[in-house]
Amino acid sequence: VQLQASGGGLVQPGGSLRLSCAASGSIFSINGMGWYRQAPGKQRELVATIVGGGITNYADSVKGRFTVSRDNAKNTWYLQMNSLKPEDTAVYYCNAPVVVTPKGNEYDYWGQGTQVTVSS
Repeated sequence: VQLQASGGGLVQPGGSLRLSCAASGSIFSINGMGWYRQAPGKQRELVATIVGGGITNYADSVKGRFTVSRDNAKNTWYLQMNSLKPEDTAVYYCNAPVVVTPKGNEYDYWGQGTQVTVSS
């Protein structure tokens, strides 16, 4: 199983980006996933999660600006980031516990990270 994150880049403050995370491989099911970020010199922090039928949760710092969504048919998730601020600069990672067999064997996977830089 691989998680491929993409969509990062350089954007001016106030701008927008949309990140994608595509899961591929021997996937039986994925019930939920999360987006995390890690800024230089800081610990990795949770940004947003989406689970089950679409229940979402956001870090206080991104509420009202970021939206997480998913396309179950494509095993792909998105993070729409609006009104970006310089403090949103970080490497963004996607994470998902993936069930790989009908018996329910589940493993935790991470994408490789995609750099988001917010700067004028």
